[in-house]
Amino acid sequence: MKFVLDADQRDFAASLDALLSSSETVAVARSWADGDSAPGLRLWARLAEQGVLSLATDATPVELAVAFEALGRYAVPGPWVESAAYLPVALGHEVEGVATVALPPHVPYALDADVADQVYVGDSLATEVGDLVGSVDRTRRLFSVAGEGRSDDAAFDLAVLATSAQLLGAGERILADSVTYVKQRKQFGREIGSYQAIKHALADVRIALDFARPLVLGAALGEVPASAAKVAAGDAAYLASRTGLQVHGAIGYTQEFDLSLWITKVRALVTAWGTPAYHRARLLDELVG
Repeated sequence: MKFVLDADQRDFAASLDALLSSSETVAVARSWADGDSAPGLRLWARLAEQGVLSLATDATPVELAVAFEALGRYAVPGPWVESAAYLPVALGHEVEGVATVALPPHVPYALDADVADQVYVGDSLATEVGDLVGSVDRTRRLFSVAGEGRSDDAAFDLAVLATSAQLLGAGERILADSVTYVKQRKQFGREIGSYQAIKHALADVRIALDFARPLVLGAALGEVPASAAKVAAGDAAYLASRTGLQVHGAIGYTQEFDLSLWITKVRALVTAWGTPAYHRARLLDELVG
């Protein structure tokens, strides 16, 4: 089966891309990482006007996957999975403003609780927000929280789908930037992209992302378990990040280089909303249970 977005979904994707491509998201992400949330909250309001926060209640998971792939491609910071995917389903209504949630053991910390209007543990408001916990992705500001609440399986799966789509978008961005770089960088008088080893490495990333995409869309259609999408998207995005780091050489390690925003985000999202081991075990249970 070949899945193709319909005209409305393509228009929605194009509108998000136009908004984000003109929003200096790299600067927004860097400010967010430094504790200045004002630019990010302005972008949050613009995306809310586009209907991103209402997708879980007023649209289908396909539109939600389209939106989160765009968020990943542009490294948009903030608790979007929590506010636009998990909480609307768990609470039964669209959230107002910025909201976040912790859901132990798979989501032990509340993302960006310092800027959230509401902080939940499961489906109940947190009783206390604790200390900031470090993350490999500086734009992911994690906080310990206290409280008790129930988990919602359907909401959890939608959050897993959203995270998978973010990983797919981030992987696509890393691949695109890497291809651009290897066409410009020269060594021994040749573009490094002309070397077979680099061509093969980038081709492997392209294949991995192309195999992950049908699983993400299949999960959005309800035909594939969300855990399968998370495993495939996580593996593909991680391969993209490792390959991107290698082809960029030493510059790829530097925090000042924009590529680092996506590399660290991928590393964090691979284990967000359930580790690869958890999702593989979940798939095994579904297959043999």
